[in-house]
Amino acid sequence: QRVFAEALAAGTMAGYFALAEQFHTQSDPAFCGLGSLVVALNALAIDPGRLWKGPWRWFSEDLLDCCVTLDRVRAEGVDLDTLACLARCNRADVDVVRPTDDDALRAAVATASAGPGTVLIASYDRQALGQTGGGHFSPIAGYHAARDLVLILDVARFKYPPHWVALARLAAAMRTIDPASGRARGWARLRRRTGLEPIGLT
Repeated sequence: QRVFAEALAAGTMAGYFALAEQFHTQSDPAFCGLGSLVVALNALAIDPGRLWKGPWRWFSEDLLDCCVTLDRVRAEGVDLDTLACLARCNRADVDVVRPTDDDALRAAVATASAGPGTVLIASYDRQALGQTGGGHFSPIAGYHAARDLVLILDVARFKYPPHWVALARLAAAMRTIDPASGRARGWARLRRRTGLEPIGLT
């Protein structure tokens, strides 16, 4: 709480509140990527353009099936490029970044944390953070510049609560190789596509 208060006072928690409002627990062990996208797309107020339940247009994991089937995701999960494909076909602008040094991540986190409108989804190896499990996705919700810590909103809430991680350690966890793709992990930077009205105004 003290770290959060310090970061909030420093102005590097501006993106946190939209993400916290949409914080979601992944509904399947392999759905960390889909769960992270649900949080990001709803936090960015992107209208899915189709109904969720009844009259409501809202993102849920079962709507994220445009690039790969849900059955395949349950069996294999997703890699970073597939996550980006799912975000793009659901009306987000996405950049995929595979880090080469800590400064690239630091700059991206600082920018995203300075104001709403940009969401970073981290792809990392849990073991590099001293956690159980393997590859994982979760949104980054804030930054404490003085301590060089990032706040991860872990979508596996049944396993780990939101937690602060040293940026250098997260960057190292992102540089690990994803065996599914044979490439380094990294992060996806999401924004609402230019010209889209937010949910509730379309």
